[in-house]
Amino acid sequence: MKSCPCAESLADSKTPDRVVLSCYEWMEALIPALLVIMAVFAFLFRIITVNGPSMQPSFTDGYKVLVSCFDRTFSLGDVVVVDAKATALHEVIIKRVIATQGQTVDIDFQTGTVSVNGVALDESTYIKNGITKNQYDLRFPQTVPKGHVFLLGDNRRLSDDSRSSDVGMVDQRYIIGKVKTVLIPYEKFGTI
Repeated sequence: MKSCPCAESLADSKTPDRVVLSCYEWMEALIPALLVIMAVFAFLFRIITVNGPSMQPSFTDGYKVLVSCFDRTFSLGDVVVVDAKATALHEVIIKRVIATQGQTVDIDFQTGTVSVNGVALDESTYIKNGITKNQYDLRFPQTVPKGHVFLLGDNRRLSDDSRSSDVGMVDQRYIIGKVKTVLIPYEKFGTI
């Protein structure tokens, strides 16, 4: 009488050779998946930790954010992460885009109003008091050069940003990417 092929298969699956083969099969599937994940986070997305109070209340010190590295078009309101090599601060910074190339930025430090091309911005959705009164060493109005952006932190009192020559107009080549979502803390997940 012939034995059932299924029974032979089950019996074989308990042998040490079969266990080793099963481990190799798992590794064969797992290694390419890990390589794809590493490539995605090396070239398409990055996770950045917010450092400091300059983007409060939108982003607090210690938040972890997901940054898209492949979207290279920037417009008013985008939150971007800038490489440490771009500024005299020598640290990665996170700021909000206020103006892009060719646009003229003016800040009235008496009223705290920021204007782009003569139009006052309504920034009440992302800054607490809606005003910008701290003046640094740059004088206004300023026109953003080609290939650059003008950036401000949401917490204008405590932000080193494009108002200062330490940051100035930021060359877009040094922008790591746009913030797409908050990852941590979990209760803020998805908010921008």
